[in-house]
Amino acid sequence: MTAATQAPPADAAGLDLAVDALRSTATVRARARAMLARARAGDSAFFAVHDAALAPTAELVAEVTRQRYPTLAVPYHSRWRHFEAGGIDRRAWLDERLGDVAAAERARAQIDLAVVSVLLDAGAGPDWSWLEAESGQRFSRSEGLGVASFHAFVSGLFSSDPARPLRADATALVRINAAALARAFQVEAGNPLVGLEGRADLLRRLGAALAAQPQVFGIPARPGGLFDALTQGAGGQTVTAHAILRLLLDTLSGIWPAGNALRGVPLGDCWRHPAAGGVGLAAGWVPFHKLSQWLTYSLLEPFQWAGCTVQGLDALTGLPEYRNGGLLLDGGVLRLRDASLARITYTPADPLVVEWRALTVALLDELAPLVCAALGLDARTTPLACVLEGGTWAAGRVLAQRLRGGTPPLSIASDGTVF
Repeated sequence: MTAATQAPPADAAGLDLAVDALRSTATVRARARAMLARARAGDSAFFAVHDAALAPTAELVAEVTRQRYPTLAVPYHSRWRHFEAGGIDRRAWLDERLGDVAAAERARAQIDLAVVSVLLDAGAGPDWSWLEAESGQRFSRSEGLGVASFHAFVSGLFSSDPARPLRADATALVRINAAALARAFQVEAGNPLVGLEGRADLLRRLGAALAAQPQVFGIPARPGGLFDALTQGAGGQTVTAHAILRLLLDTLSGIWPAGNALRGVPLGDCWRHPAAGGVGLAAGWVPFHKLSQWLTYSLLEPFQWAGCTVQGLDALTGLPEYRNGGLLLDGGVLRLRDASLARITYTPADPLVVEWRALTVALLDELAPLVCAALGLDARTTPLACVLEGGTWAAGRVLAQRLRGGTPPLSIASDGTVF
């Protein structure tokens, strides 16, 4: 056996196996379910699980779903819903501006928009809003960030070519600064937006990652290159949701500021916990990949609109963030063992937060069929993506508004890429 054909060192092979496991939603689910079983057994220092509250919480989610989607034609939980804020079909605006282009180029532009907009979707803070001149409507929070980022995109802010404004490319992204975002997001003394510099830094990181991988993202390097990487630039193909997620994790995990890594390989939204379990180098880690999965949910439709069949939607998990997690706490499915724990501000790395997020993933899987039953829908044909949209996220917001004026039940100091 020549040196060129020798098997990789066992250590390198072990690292590859660990990274592969930690970038799989099968591992996300397995470790989340193990955490739930542990909490049900009374072994969590932080949370007790009250299964009797699952049914009434499902009924609340069903009630909110009926209010939001009376015909029960529920779309995917996706950034595209925020582009529809105020009852306006902004995708149609984008299509009109794109004109008569090939389906693949339309998909690239839609993916460019979705990627940049999702990365800008950190918490806006309570005092910021955005006025849309075209509709005269004012939007705040995630909807406002979505609408503002849509207009920033169509204005050409993320393109380096004035002749081709409807794209995002590495050259423009690496030049983004907080001042440019402040102008696009109407930020001023009386309209402050939390985390401007952090948002700009994340876009610069994205630009650098795109530029470093032209074999995936093309030349000029664009997020929309994901479409070509997965379909060879043609519609009518079949892709899986997990393949979209896995390509995002393999290419963009290094952009997240958290800095979690395994022997120099970036892991992104993946955290240590003493009860995580596992074997080999993957032991002790609990993966979530919340923002990457939110991004994947937001890319499903561009692939489908381009004529691709997207399979395996339920390989993706529920999103472990403060609306879905808050639904479970505020709905009484989860309870803190010590009420004083709610008075502490945590970081995403704290064991309590890692557990809360893991329990959220596992319990959303149990809640989804109960919601479908309450709505009279077939859980086998209703994707989790629709239950989330109907859904759990909105019901979490309703309870938070009812109980605390909209603030989450736990305080997390985060950079916006986790919560």
